[in-house]
Amino acid sequence: MLIRTGLFATSIACAIFMTPASPVSAAGNLPKCLYISSYHQGYSWSDGVEAGLRKGLRDHCAIRQFNMHSKHNNAIDKKVQAATRVVELIDQWKPDVVIASDDIAARYVIAPHFRDKDVPIVFCGINWTVDEYGFPYKNMTGIVEVAPVKPMLLQAQSITRGRKALYLGADTLSEKKNYQRIAEEAGTINIEVDHLAITTFDDWLQSYLAPGDYHFIILGSNFGIDNWDTTAAQTRIQQNDNLLSVTNHDGMMPVSTLGYTKIPSEHGEWAAAAAIQILNGIPPDEIPLASSKQWDLWVNEQLLDTTGLTLSQSLLRKAKKTRPKYTHTGDN
Repeated sequence: MLIRTGLFATSIACAIFMTPASPVSAAGNLPKCLYISSYHQGYSWSDGVEAGLRKGLRDHCAIRQFNMHSKHNNAIDKKVQAATRVVELIDQWKPDVVIASDDIAARYVIAPHFRDKDVPIVFCGINWTVDEYGFPYKNMTGIVEVAPVKPMLLQAQSITRGRKALYLGADTLSEKKNYQRIAEEAGTINIEVDHLAITTFDDWLQSYLAPGDYHFIILGSNFGIDNWDTTAAQTRIQQNDNLLSVTNHDGMMPVSTLGYTKIPSEHGEWAAAAAIQILNGIPPDEIPLASSKQWDLWVNEQLLDTTGLTLSQSLLRKAKKTRPKYTHTGDN
């Protein structure tokens, strides 16, 4: 179910993914749009942003894409190397608009190199706040990624009657920002949230299955967790889970009971619309900043059966259902 609460307003050498020019753009008639993704193709969030962006920009500009692969190359020097390649590409190709998705592109490319420059910038997918980057600049507009945290927390509190939660997320910049915002929101409704920044799959699984005296678990993204194995996680959780787990990440629904998940295509669509306005002559700083307004509600019915918890019929009617196939894989 799509809930709308407002109007739609690897190695570094392989990091560049150049899309082929469309038949129209081959004639040189279209302006140039550069899309910088902080992550990689195959990561569900990035794929969703890209899909929305490409749909919106179709026939409006020739698109090139640079994937920074920061989930795979999390070391600072690798991020700096990728950012250097992006800056070189912008200098050489001279795009009419640059669209930058997520925090890594903002921190390593836009903030240090393009503050108040002539290149128009549209950002999207930045978690919660842009204050740390000093956005917006005079050459910039964008949409901030805001997850439906309070509805998720209130629902978890209602189901469990509990006030103590554990946040499990990868040891990454985005996940640390996610935890901080969730902890702030939780404090407003008297829920205490502790945090574990996880680096390996074994540590994640141990923490999930032996969470101590917490009433529910909040699952951050698994990207950045070494040796992640969804199948093994599903199997172990099905055998042992008796605790409610909730998430804002659709990619974590195979291992989560309940999800209030962001819709990445919203960011791509908004960024495309803003880029088109800029191409039509509207200055970026005259396009108001926005924040995401849409989310999906999910229930993992098989995990729900395992926990023994009961959800209201109203919630079950509204939610999308997922019943993943659990595959037993021996010792894996």
